[in-house]
Amino acid sequence: MKIYRFRAVILLAVLMGVLLTGCSAGAGTQEIDRPEKPLVILEWTGYEVTEYPQFFVPFTDKYGESINDYVAVSVFGDDAEAFSKVQSGFDADLIHPCSSWWGLYVESGLVQPIDTAKLTAWNDIPEAFRKQGEFNGKQYFVPWDWYYEALLVRNDLVPEMPTSWADLWDPMYAGHVSLWDNGEVSYAAAAMAFGMDPWNPTPEQDQIIKEKLIEIKPNLLTYWLDYTQAIDLSASGDAWIVASAWQDTYSSLVDEGYDVSYVEPEEGYLAGVCGYGIGIDNTELDLTYEFLNAAIDPHSMANFTNEYWYGAANAKAAEFIDEEAAKLLRLDELDTVLATTKFYQPLTAERRDQLSDLWNEVKAAP
Repeated sequence: MKIYRFRAVILLAVLMGVLLTGCSAGAGTQEIDRPEKPLVILEWTGYEVTEYPQFFVPFTDKYGESINDYVAVSVFGDDAEAFSKVQSGFDADLIHPCSSWWGLYVESGLVQPIDTAKLTAWNDIPEAFRKQGEFNGKQYFVPWDWYYEALLVRNDLVPEMPTSWADLWDPMYAGHVSLWDNGEVSYAAAAMAFGMDPWNPTPEQDQIIKEKLIEIKPNLLTYWLDYTQAIDLSASGDAWIVASAWQDTYSSLVDEGYDVSYVEPEEGYLAGVCGYGIGIDNTELDLTYEFLNAAIDPHSMANFTNEYWYGAANAKAAEFIDEEAAKLLRLDELDTVLATTKFYQPLTAERRDQLSDLWNEVKAAP
């Protein structure tokens, strides 16, 4: 679901400030004990603490140019890759998956419960986010970022503005719609379009949704695979509507001067929450909680939102967020948004396999 807009000048300035602060802080404070090995963070590409220090300001300010002694980052491109990596034995101290995958980590015994009393900003994270990381009465994930999935529309090309997920099936858009090549996401969009619950369907509804995803094929230009392709398809004008697009896709096109809109369907946004879990074998807990507290610091979170236009889990970050990003995220009415948005729910391994099979059947159909 991620990345990847980067303002090089800003980052360079922030990085230089962090390094200088780290050097001067080290000279004036007591020596910091280095861990026996760096904290291993399994992270989305584009979120690395070593590359984006402004997203974790208290931590990077403190450790400065010695950051690599304290953390090592291994990146992944999607949730399936991350889960497979950890399940196969990769020893991650911190893991940053998204909410529909969280239950699998807990069920597989790959993460340990979190002591929320050690999180200084825990109460500043809305309960709607926190509850998604709670399983069997224990907290296993710290929400960090959240995102919408909506309709990215080329205003100057569509004969009429879409207002609904169901409009993706309208023949007026034939040959100019792009769906994400993701079974879980495209299934959810189709369920929303036709008034079904994406997470509690009957077998009969599964069949209907599969048929609808086959039925839309005359409208499809292609399935988009990643963020850069979604941007390219819209920028070229080949795709009039990119379905299930994220905020950063829209903001990148706005920056480049394209006439685009980010349309909330009348059925509501689809949305997800991502966050950090602590690996089951992690024993460097003091350093881990120091990192987590830096991550959910309101200034760190605002820096992240201002860069990518994704939502910050810490509600107090709102006062430091740029006006355009805040408007897109509708932060002035966040309670309403949280109440009306359909957030992805944890899926069992069995259900994930069912959706994968359904999607393969859809794509194989003529």
